[in-house]
Amino acid sequence: MSETSVAPDSDQLMGHIREFARRVKLSGTSEELESFRYLHAQMETYGYHTRLLQHDAYISLPGSARVVAEGIALRCITHSMSVSTPESGISAELVYIGEGLESNFAAAKVAEKIVLVDGIATEEVAARASGAGAIGQLHISPNEHLYEMCVSPVWGSPSQHTRSRLPKTVICSIPHNEGTSLRQRCQLGEIVYISIQAEVDTGWRKIPLLIAELAPSGDTGNFPFVLLSGHHDTWHYGVMDNGGANATMLEAARLLAARRSEWRRGLRICFWSGHSHGRYSGSAWYADECWNELEQRCVAHVNVDSTGGQGADVLTNSGVVDELKGVAFEAIEAVTGQKHGGRRQGRAADQSFWGIGVPSMFGSLSHQPPGPVKTLTALGWWWHTPHDTIEHIDPQNLVRDTRIVLQVLQQLLTSRILPYDYTTYAASLAAEIADLRSQLGNRLDISALEDATAALQDRTARLLVKSKSASDTEAERINAGLIRASRLLVALNYTSGERFHHDPALPHTAWPSLGGIRELARQPEDSPEARFYAVHARQTRNRVAHALREASAALEAALT
Repeated sequence: MSETSVAPDSDQLMGHIREFARRVKLSGTSEELESFRYLHAQMETYGYHTRLLQHDAYISLPGSARVVAEGIALRCITHSMSVSTPESGISAELVYIGEGLESNFAAAKVAEKIVLVDGIATEEVAARASGAGAIGQLHISPNEHLYEMCVSPVWGSPSQHTRSRLPKTVICSIPHNEGTSLRQRCQLGEIVYISIQAEVDTGWRKIPLLIAELAPSGDTGNFPFVLLSGHHDTWHYGVMDNGGANATMLEAARLLAARRSEWRRGLRICFWSGHSHGRYSGSAWYADECWNELEQRCVAHVNVDSTGGQGADVLTNSGVVDELKGVAFEAIEAVTGQKHGGRRQGRAADQSFWGIGVPSMFGSLSHQPPGPVKTLTALGWWWHTPHDTIEHIDPQNLVRDTRIVLQVLQQLLTSRILPYDYTTYAASLAAEIADLRSQLGNRLDISALEDATAALQDRTARLLVKSKSASDTEAERINAGLIRASRLLVALNYTSGERFHHDPALPHTAWPSLGGIRELARQPEDSPEARFYAVHARQTRNRVAHALREASAALEAALT
């Protein structure tokens, strides 16, 4: 399908938007389920095989909140996964800690205090505040709006092993002007006392998940498939986030089904709940529940979030894994003329499938130009507020974003050979290993990593050449080798190395699987701790080198 061969229908898209604008869709509520039934009916109309199921998830819905500073009530909200207070609330001294960085907490005594933090509430600050013994957090919004947030650092629903990482603080946000006054008083050395009361409904409940699937024409077996996903739960009406993306998904499903005869792979579409109020609990549950099937059959994950925003004219900053950068670059330039910046995916956007080894792309696709006020995202000032309503959807932008998603999906569905470019991946890894070598000196022999990376570079380069002239039989073998290799390589690039348990929902560096070696490299050479760190670093080296050798073997088999 060329970029212009199938055009999204603006009337269809906006019809979905008007439907999504009718309801607030909090996870696990009857209003959300009613909206899921609309999705269900639409997907059945397009000819997809559907299942609307419900599963257990740990969900947290913020209720009322009250913040009082020396007798004056401040406008405020509390947050998903905040601790609730007794009816009488809590009171403590306020301590200003800047943006809540590790260095800010290290320089302040916050135990049994309420911390005053610049910026929107995040799971990262919540984890630090809980670890430092604070009893409350008061966040200063970057503007007059109060942004709804889920502040759990646990990815998905907590287990008995991860529930202790949930926030232990009461967390509220206040507007910028009121927060600025408190900050100034703290900076002048005044002793300021704050009272906070918050009600948060947190616990296990059933949430919906819609799965819609269509096989390639004539295929009824265990066909490989592309996974398209997006969350349907919202903060307030959430017409952009995530109504825009849901409209994109429905229109893409409709148009792609009409070209099913061209597919070489199936299309599975999942609409999640639990994204906004359960830290991606819907997609995390699905990844865990269907791990074996996804590992065997899923070739790529395309996540869509917040498409069609008013003024969202920047298409260069969406996240994509190394091996799918070419797919993203081509689609975005073809539709918009913009050149994608190659941004790495962040720890967000229902990316629950990295441990399985599924290459993934996107999340939010179109963004706002840089503005004078520092915000957490570039999705518009109305994001995560009651103002995320239909007037902030631009129909032309919604059509444009849907065209990009269509082109990406069509390439993934119809390419004779999967469009993974692992030469890009191998080059990125080689640069990372070289940097580690320069930092380590002689403290750890990483020649096995260097050799394994060089072998991967050789195999990926040869496979790229072979793919251009491969017969149909060779193409099948190459695709099988690429999928086997991806199961190892994606996890190295995007997880700590643990494939079966989700890493925390916290920011991570590139190649987190190399973390044990980086920790050794940061130790002074004469540190008495260095030998302890060397033990873990050797184990890390061995695990990564083994995965690289196994991936190279899979690619070598595809070359023979």
